[in-house]
Amino acid sequence: MGARAGIVVTGTEVLTGRVTDRNGPWLAEQLRRVGLDVGQVVVVGDRPEDLRSALGFLAAGNDLVITSGGLGPTADDLTAEVVGDVQGRPSAVDEELAGRIGAIVARLMARRGWQSDPASTEAATRKQARVPRGAVVLEPVGTAPGLVVPPAEGDGPPVVVLPGPPTELQAMWPAALAAAPVRAVLERAVELRQDTLRLWGTPENELAATLRRVDDQLTGLEITTCLRDGELEIVTRYAPDATAAYRRLVEAVRTDFGGTLVSEGPDVDTLVAQALESRGLTVATAESCTGGQLVARLIDRPGASAWVPGGVVSYSNTAKEELLGVSAQTLATVGAVSPEVARQLADGARSRFGADVGIGVTGIAGPGGGSPDKPVGTVHLCAVGPDGAVTRSLVVPGDRAAFRKRTVTVGMHLLRHLLLGGPPA
Repeated sequence: MGARAGIVVTGTEVLTGRVTDRNGPWLAEQLRRVGLDVGQVVVVGDRPEDLRSALGFLAAGNDLVITSGGLGPTADDLTAEVVGDVQGRPSAVDEELAGRIGAIVARLMARRGWQSDPASTEAATRKQARVPRGAVVLEPVGTAPGLVVPPAEGDGPPVVVLPGPPTELQAMWPAALAAAPVRAVLERAVELRQDTLRLWGTPENELAATLRRVDDQLTGLEITTCLRDGELEIVTRYAPDATAAYRRLVEAVRTDFGGTLVSEGPDVDTLVAQALESRGLTVATAESCTGGQLVARLIDRPGASAWVPGGVVSYSNTAKEELLGVSAQTLATVGAVSPEVARQLADGARSRFGADVGIGVTGIAGPGGGSPDKPVGTVHLCAVGPDGAVTRSLVVPGDRAAFRKRTVTVGMHLLRHLLLGGPPA
């Protein structure tokens, strides 16, 4: 690998899990795309000593360090000043920058109808305008500017200081890449490719045996496997000179797992969307135990209104009967959690929305409601379309949230199999 980068995500709210870190993974992928390998993403709270420690740790092995968060007007927003101290560059108010930030704040307050004490507003504005001597200022997207702070002495890495809100950080990213200290690092970068193979229903231990068998043919590949909700991803990063090794990996996986190899790139959501779009088909859902999460996943993609007319959450038996035409006799005879009801839900969704494809889901999410014949985790799915119907009945492990998430993934693969064939769901 060529140049390397490290990331510090600041904020006690992120450290404690109240806010999920969206910046670290996003930055890691953006850095990979420009040829910088990321070895560490460090999360620290709003304590100056912890931020200093993280910056020192990352400076030792990286050509570039990036921080996110801690640029606001409150007392716990200390990133810019701490970075300046670590880089040997004392901070002072940039009066022109303070004027620009003040104008932004005035516009925001006028638009939102807010009132504030002028002295407090000025103090907050001037705090955000404190800039380490010699730093490159990245113009604010919100109210906080970003910074690129090179070391005052020595060969340490420049530090890119970005705001915490993901929309602001992402909008500021092109300016960060264009800053001269960052461009100097990018000159040492090398292309870092990343490709993904996706298997459905293959145990990790079987894949591990294949990887051991061809290990001596895979020099130059960084291979990561991840088993999640029944999907086994093989993510490989490599420089261009290891392309032949990657091709040998793909051939080995095709040979050993041709029956479960779902994709050599796109995820199942993309495969389903592409199949619906290319065939001009629509899909509607009828969900009980998943509570609308399946249709939510389908419509998460831009343009989904072209192939998803809608879905029904039919939790009670009455809703199943009245909204989707499920037979009262079937419900009385075999119960709501049954293959027969899953099929009628799929047919009802298809009919209700005039869709080409319908999918029904019914199950027991738990933790109560199970029986010896139908334990907690029992779920039945059915997808019906122009080419016929496919069904799946299984017991899904995990708590209530995991059950729903995993069941939705099974539903996506059921649609994939109905539309495209390949490994069954």
